[in-house]
Amino acid sequence: MNPILTATELASESAGPRPPVLLDVRWQLSTAKAAGAPPFDGRAAYEAGHIPGAVYVDLDSELAGPPGAGGRHPLPDAAALGAAMRRAGVSNGVPVVVYDGGQGWAAARAWWLLRWTGHADVRVLDGGLEAWDGPLTTEDSAPEPGDFTPVPGALPLLDADGAAALARSGLLLDARAAERYRGDVEPIDRVGGHIPGAVSAPTTENVMAGAATFLPAEDLADRFKRLGAMDAPEVGVYCGSGVSGAHEVLALAVAGIPAALYAGSWSEWSSDPARPVATGPDPQ
Repeated sequence: MNPILTATELASESAGPRPPVLLDVRWQLSTAKAAGAPPFDGRAAYEAGHIPGAVYVDLDSELAGPPGAGGRHPLPDAAALGAAMRRAGVSNGVPVVVYDGGQGWAAARAWWLLRWTGHADVRVLDGGLEAWDGPLTTEDSAPEPGDFTPVPGALPLLDADGAAALARSGLLLDARAAERYRGDVEPIDRVGGHIPGAVSAPTTENVMAGAATFLPAEDLADRFKRLGAMDAPEVGVYCGSGVSGAHEVLALAVAGIPAALYAGSWSEWSSDPARPVATGPDPQ
C-alpha cells in the first residue's frame, strides 16, 4: 500500500462508503524561545480551520512522552497513545489519514507510531493542508470512540546501541540539516555533530523544490540508492528527536525500502557525554 495519498484521492475516499479517520497533527519545531516569539499553537490552527471530520492530535503531549533521558520526543506510553487514538476515533480495520500544515514531519510521526503499534492502514496526505483545495470547517469534530489497541513492534525500532551498531554494519541515515550533521551549528541539543558512521541525508531533500510534496517514488529510490540503501543489509534513520526521522522512514517506504527509526535520535544520543561524536562532512 502506498503510504501517501493526494488531496484528490482523500476527497474521493472521504465521500465514499468507507471514509478514513482524519487526524490533524499540525506542529512546528519550536525555536521560539531563542527568537522571543510565541510557540506555534497547533490547536489554535486547527480551530481556525481544518478538513471536515478531522480530529486534532497534539504531537508533544499525545505522540510523545515527557522529554528527558530518552530525548526531546521519546516514544509515548502505549496505553496513553491508545487512549488518544481511541478518542480520535481510530479503530482497527478502519483506514486512517494523517495530515499536518504541509511540512510532513508531524504527520509522518503519527503515521510511524500507528504503523509501529500495529495499525495496518495508515497514510499521510502528501503536501498536508496546503495541498487540500476542498472546504475547511471550524467545527470541532467529536467522533465515536474507536477501538484501537496498540501492540508495539510492527515496525523496526532502534535504541542508541542499535543505532551505533547499524552505523557500522549497515546504513544509518542522519535526516537533520547538513550543518547540524557536520556540527557547524547546534541550535537545540547539547552538542553538534553526528553518530560516527552515519551518513548525512537531510529530510528536506525528500520533497519537491519549493514544495512539501514528496519526490516521485522512482526519484526517491534513486536518491537512496546513491546513499547506499540498496547495498546495505539494513537501513536506519535518526534525526534530532524522532520527528523528521519518521519523515525519512516514510520517504524510504514510498521508495519501497524498509527502514528502522532511532526514536531517541540525536537528542538522546548527545545527552550522554560518554557517547562518541563525529564532526565534519565525513561519516567517521
